[in-house]
Amino acid sequence: MTLASFASDPATSRGRLHAEPESAHRSPFQRDRDRIIHSSAFRRLKHKTQVFVEHEGDYYRTRLTHSLEVAQVARTIARTLGGNEDLAEAVALAHDLGHTPFGHTGEDALHELMAPFGGFDHNAQALKIVTDLERRYAEFDGLNLTWETLEGIAKHNGPLLRDKADDAGRLHFALADYDARHDLELWTHAGLEAQIAALSDDIAYNTHDLDDGLRAGLFTSDDLATLPVIGDCLGEVGAKWPALDHSRTAHEAFRRVFGIFVEDVIEETSNRLSAANLSSADELRAFGAPVVSFSDAMHKDLKAIRDFLFTKMYRHGDVLRMRRKTAIVVKDLFAIFIEDPQLLPDEWRDDAVHARSSEIRARVVADYIAGMTDRFALTEHRKLTDPQARA
Repeated sequence: MTLASFASDPATSRGRLHAEPESAHRSPFQRDRDRIIHSSAFRRLKHKTQVFVEHEGDYYRTRLTHSLEVAQVARTIARTLGGNEDLAEAVALAHDLGHTPFGHTGEDALHELMAPFGGFDHNAQALKIVTDLERRYAEFDGLNLTWETLEGIAKHNGPLLRDKADDAGRLHFALADYDARHDLELWTHAGLEAQIAALSDDIAYNTHDLDDGLRAGLFTSDDLATLPVIGDCLGEVGAKWPALDHSRTAHEAFRRVFGIFVEDVIEETSNRLSAANLSSADELRAFGAPVVSFSDAMHKDLKAIRDFLFTKMYRHGDVLRMRRKTAIVVKDLFAIFIEDPQLLPDEWRDDAVHARSSEIRARVVADYIAGMTDRFALTEHRKLTDPQARA
C-alpha cells in the first residue's frame, strides 16, 4: 500500500493506551479492524435498525449492513486518495457501535432520560464501548485500539473543542473521561481516514434511505424523479432500458447515484489536498478545516435530498407512529431498571445496585439499554410489562 505524505502510517502510529507486542502479520490498524469485527457490539448491529424497526422487513438496511456499506465506500475513497484503507475501514465499521435500539428514536429517548446526567450521545457511546464496555481481554477493558482509530471514532464529524485551552467540561462525560486518560486532541480535526469515513457515511445513508423508503412504499419513483442527481440517474436508466421493471430500474439508478457521490468527494478532496500542500498527517489535523468534502454544488443537491427524506420518510405517519411506540419502550425500560436494578442481568446488576450515586446508576442502566437490539428490547419490555408474558 503506497501512502500519501498526509496519510496515517501504521509504522508511526501513536500506539495504544496499554502497550502490546506488534503482530508479525497485521498492521496496528488491521488489528483494530479485526477487533471491531469480532466485538459483541458489532455483532449486535445485525438487529439494530435505522428508520424501520427490525421486525418490519428483512430487506431493509440494519446498522450492520449500513456499516459494511460505509466501510466499502471508505476503502475506495481512501485507496484513490492515498490514505490508509485499513484505518478508514476500521473507523467506518466502528462509527455506529454506540447506537441504541430503534435508531435515532431510541437515542432521542435516552438523551431525554439522561438529560440530568449529561445526556446521551451515540458517538461518545461508541468510544465508551471500545474503551470500556467490551470486556473480553485479560489485561484491559475495551478493545485497546490505536490512538488513530480512537480519535477517528471520537471526532470523525469534526473537532469537539474550540482549541487546546477550551473547557473540556462541555464534553459528554464518556468523551471527557477517556480523553483525560489518553489525550485524543479533541480540538483538532481527525485524520484523513476518519474524515473519509464520515463522508462515506453520508453517501451510504442518503442513498440507501431513498432505496429503503421506495421499497416501503413511502414514496414513488415519480417522486424521486424530481430530485437532483436521483432524477437524472432515473432518466438515464429509463432511456437505456425503457422496459426494465421498477426494482431493477431503481437499483441501476442508485448505483449510479453512489458513483456520482463518490466521484464528487474524490475530486473535491483532491483539489483541497493539492491546494493545502500538506506534508504529514499531523499537518492535516491542524489544518483548521476539513479536507474531505463534497463540492459546493453537491452540498446543495444533498440538502434537497435530505429535505425530501425528512418530509417523505422520517416524518411519514407510519414511521412517526412506530417512533412513538419504540420511544415508550425505551422510557419504560429505563424507569423499570432505575426503580429496581435487581432486574438487571448479573453482569450489570452489581454495578447498578451498589452505585455511589443516582448518576452512576443511570449511566449503568443507559449503557445496558443502549446495547440492546430492537428485538431484545421489545422482548424485554413485553416480559416486564405484560402480566401474561412468560418471564
